[in-house]
Amino acid sequence: MQNIIVLIISIFLIINLTSCKSNKEKVSILKEENLESQMIDAYKEAYEELERGDVIYAAKKFNEAELLYPQSEWAPKAILLAAYSYYSQNYYDEALAELDRFFKKYPKNQNTDYAHFLYAMCYYENIIDEKKDLEPLLISKKRFELIVNNYPDTDFAQDAKYKINLINDVLASKEIYLGKYYLKKKKWVAAINRFKNILEFYETTIYVEEAIHRLVETNYKIGLLDEAEKYASLLAYNYQSSEWYEQSYKIFNRDYQTTYEIKKEKSSVFNKFKKLFK
Repeated sequence: MQNIIVLIISIFLIINLTSCKSNKEKVSILKEENLESQMIDAYKEAYEELERGDVIYAAKKFNEAELLYPQSEWAPKAILLAAYSYYSQNYYDEALAELDRFFKKYPKNQNTDYAHFLYAMCYYENIIDEKKDLEPLLISKKRFELIVNNYPDTDFAQDAKYKINLINDVLASKEIYLGKYYLKKKKWVAAINRFKNILEFYETTIYVEEAIHRLVETNYKIGLLDEAEKYASLLAYNYQSSEWYEQSYKIFNRDYQTTYEIKKEKSSVFNKFKKLFK
């Protein structure tokens, strides 16, 4: 009799535990569904505000959406759109902070290529001209190169290649700027080294012709006639129709100035990737 009672109690406990577990699972599922629903609502509201132009509020709502349900497929997209929201209004530090958080939390996400591209663009937008700090330029170039090497078959890679060429033009213009500065200070060797850097590292840029011309002039000024003739021949062989070929036998044009401007592309950045986040 005692054994029967124990058996009945055991069965009752098993049924009760199973029922509790089932109820807890149902509550958990309902809770997850509720969180996901709230998350999607916040995401939609954020997206609408972004399109209206209230980007700061949009960024905060995207953050709210991501925090509500970080396991959702929409969560990493929310971080990226928060980053874009900040980027679109020149809050680059905030955008970079969001992107760093994205790389840490979702390193294998399918939109990682976009994250790298937006990261590069945050620094690219800070490029002004050859007279300013080169750090943003070098960081953006490194990130664009990462995209080309790791995501070669994407649209981002094609755009990254184009921007690398533009960045190289800026770097070459920096060498021209410094070389001309050294010429004014009569630091001939330093000037020659700057112009040679263009021929060695930036041979595909628009500044090659001028660099060769400056090498002709500088070597001529310090009496290195053989070197001057060598570069004059190089200029004549490759760029005979160039204005720099004509000026290679004239007095140094001290009034020549050049700057290279980077085209800003905020709206096109968003339009290009808009479809990823709907």
